[in-house]
Amino acid sequence: MYKGVYCLILKNKAATVKTGALGEIPFRGGWHVYVGSALGPGGLLRVARHIRCTRSMPGKPHWHIDYLLSNPSFELTHAVCAHVEHACECRIAGRLAGSPIRRFGSSDCTCPSHLFFFPKQPLSHVISCIEDTGLYAIITTIKNS
Repeated sequence: MYKGVYCLILKNKAATVKTGALGEIPFRGGWHVYVGSALGPGGLLRVARHIRCTRSMPGKPHWHIDYLLSNPSFELTHAVCAHVEHACECRIAGRLAGSPIRRFGSSDCTCPSHLFFFPKQPLSHVISCIEDTGLYAIITTIKNS
């Protein structure tokens, strides 16, 4: 399986979500982008797991993003992936021009966050941030039904 980096784009209503050890976090209505890596043995299959979590959480949430994916106020609209063999999610997170949600998804690095708020749909910005790092963006549109 290919390894890589990915950005999940979520549209949401204003909500407060209990997010594991981070506690309750208030989220403004709009758009959020989560940056993650898939460098382990399953590679980008992790993205398929995230998509499944929007329909049914398989057990207890494991990552911070699981809490949003399983929350009815959030809708996953796109997954933007890129094949890469080395860690670069922090570089992509550093390029995103959204408002960071402090410490979300970044407990294993020094980034302020790996989740960012945008008032408008950020797909083209996300693609640019990935491609500006020299990677090719693969876009999947998610249709929840």
